[in-house]
Amino acid sequence: MSGIDGKVVAITGAGSGIGEATALLLAERGARVVLGGRRTEPLAEVAARIEKAGGVAVPIRTDVTRREDLHALVALARERFGRLDVLFGNAGVGPISPLDDLRVDEWDEMVDVNVKGLLHGIAAALPVFRAQGSGHFVTTASTAGLRVAPNMAVYAGTKFAVRAICEGLRQEAGDSVRVTTVSPGVIATGFAEASTNSRVREQITGMRDRLAIPPDAIARAVAFAIEQPAAVDVNEIVVRPTAQA
Repeated sequence: MSGIDGKVVAITGAGSGIGEATALLLAERGARVVLGGRRTEPLAEVAARIEKAGGVAVPIRTDVTRREDLHALVALARERFGRLDVLFGNAGVGPISPLDDLRVDEWDEMVDVNVKGLLHGIAAALPVFRAQGSGHFVTTASTAGLRVAPNMAVYAGTKFAVRAICEGLRQEAGDSVRVTTVSPGVIATGFAEASTNSRVREQITGMRDRLAIPPDAIARAVAFAIEQPAAVDVNEIVVRPTAQA
């Protein structure tokens, strides 16, 4: 099954930023989207925009740190549409800070959301994809998963882990399940606001204001990977501003 029209796509972190932009684009191209996120109000707003434009969208509260929430997301897709073609694991957090800050709770949150959340999605969707004989995991990583920078040790560590897990999944997936990792650079989202270190937050905000590209740049990359014929697996895509070092 190639193309986007008619595919069923579940998206985590769908209430804003990259997830929102991707949901809107895929729905515009004919996908039926299941929207997952921790905040129900933004999800409902995105779903309403899609429905108003003539698309199909169903929201469900999804906290990726809860494995049962990922199973509920996948179950809703199958219940409403009879199948799941793509799981776009986009939920992620990045409260950036120096290790000397010892913000251990924030380290735990990054591991729980960025790494365990990915694994929970795999556990929920992989059996479904095996039973169907087809499926596609698309996961948001980061250019921080390619290069470590000061203040980003833990965040980068989680994104290196994301890329490693997805590559292992790809090698084990066989010829019926596709695996794509998309690594964004500086994107115009609220990412910077997550940092509780004011100096680091100002640095990230300044870089965003100078360099950032819009979330729909990543949405187009996701769409490109999904629309390929079933025999074509686009494994890694890096999308960053031309001016980003």
